[in-house]
Order: sequence, then structure tokens, then C-alpha cells
Amino acid sequence: MRRQLFAGAALSAALVLGTAASAVAAVPVWQETGTAYVDSLSGSQGLASRADGSLLHRGLASIPLDLRIKGWNHVGDPDVARDHVFDAYQGADDATSKMFAVTTPAGKRYEYVHRLDAGEKVNNSFAAVSPDAQWLVSGEWGDQDRLQVFPAPLLNPATPATGGALAQAPQITLDKPVRDIQGCDFVNDTRLLCASDDGSKSLFPEDRPLLQVDLAHRLDGSPVTGHVTSLFALPRRSVCTGTFEAEGVDYDAARGVLRAEVVPPSVCKVTTAVYAYRLQ
Repeated sequence: MRRQLFAGAALSAALVLGTAASAVAAVPVWQETGTAYVDSLSGSQGLASRADGSLLHRGLASIPLDLRIKGWNHVGDPDVARDHVFDAYQGADDATSKMFAVTTPAGKRYEYVHRLDAGEKVNNSFAAVSPDAQWLVSGEWGDQDRLQVFPAPLLNPATPATGGALAQAPQITLDKPVRDIQGCDFVNDTRLLCASDDGSKSLFPEDRPLLQVDLAHRLDGSPVTGHVTSLFALPRRSVCTGTFEAEGVDYDAARGVLRAEVVPPSVCKVTTAVYAYRLQ
């Protein structure tokens, strides 16, 4: 009997260890493969890969004059889905709405305005469109336990065909709090990668971590939970000293390339570094 109990305990321990080993092995390892640079005025806020492999950049100088006149003075990390460009805009700190702009392949732009819900922050840091092009994920500043979800403007038939009001869909509830998310992009239907500008190391051990968010199921208009894992610290390399700023992130699914932007400190901030990675 004791021998049977011992054998059972040994088998249970082996299963537990095997499960733990599998969990560790499941965490992807990204290898840095190169660095490029972009003018910060036109490219420090984010980037997105087009179908042909070229990159779309966004910065302060990217905001069209007519949108500035309307009060949209900040553009976030963009995304490209089905050759449509999605931009996230915000206005003054006391604004009561945020806006997503969609530009078609023909160059026609449509504006979708979301009036802030109770407790929602004005920040509109990024736009990340799901692989099926039906849902748009965005986020607020500061400490958050969620990512916001909207029907993808224009591409989701639930949205107006020529711009208009945009309401939230059920959110992604995170199992760990995150801070100062600057950009996210989908790797597949149930995984996002997000750049955090948190340098405190109080939530995760890394300074300005790249976070992985694994969804319990693909976005379908129902609530979903997201499991947060910190993968690695984004690079902070410059001849200048001071505070770095993590910005946009993009995953080029067709080519398997991950890119993340980091703005260097001091006078070096005129140029933004774009770090490239591939899975090992």
C-alpha cells in the first residue's frame, strides 16, 4: 500500500513538474534582430505594417490640420487592417470624447467619435484591430485592469458606414494591472503584445516591459479575460542620459517581425529608435 501511495505521489509530482515545464516552454522568446530610426516629429507615436511590408508611422506632425482645428491634438499608435488605416485621437484633458479615424485604401477618411462612459479616461493611446477586422482594441493611461473594445469602425457592419457615434463593446478584463500602455498589436486571434511605458518596476520586474496578453477566447462581442505576462524590457540605449519613453508596437504577421519604438531622452529625442524582433 505504501509503495502504491509513493508511486502515485511520484506520478502526481511528475505531472505537476511537466505542466510547469510546459508553461515555461510556452512563453515565446523574441530575439532582437536590428534597429532602425525614424524622425520623432513624424514617427514617435507609433507604427503599423502595410500588406506590402512598408511601415506607416505616426507622430505629432501626422495630425491633419482639419482635425487639429476640431481639437484632436494627439494621435496614438495606429493599425492597418484590410488596407484601411486606423488612427486613435484624443483632445484636451477635459474632453468628453475620443475619436477613431479610418482611412480607406482610396484615401477617404471617416471619423468615429466615442463619448466617454462613466469612469472612462480621455486617453486614446492606440488602435489595434483584431485579425478578423471586426473589433478594435484601445487603452487608457495610468493603472488599468482592462483594455477597451469597440466594433471596428467601418469594417464591422454594426458601425455607421460613413462615420458617426461609436459605443464600447464588452471589455477585456486583465488578470493583472498594467500601467501606461502606449501601444498593442495582435499576434493572432487570442494574443496581443503591448508596450508599457512603466519604469517603476512595481508591477513587473522589467523597466518599460513588453507585455503579452492572452485572451480566454477570440473577440466576439462578449466579455473576455486576458492573462498578462511580461516578456522582456524594451531597450534603453542612447548617448543621451535621462528618461526613455516606450511608444508604439507592431507585429507584421505576414513576415513574423515584431517592432517596438523607444524615444530616447534629452536632445536625442529628435530621433526615435525602432527595434525589430523575431521568435527564436
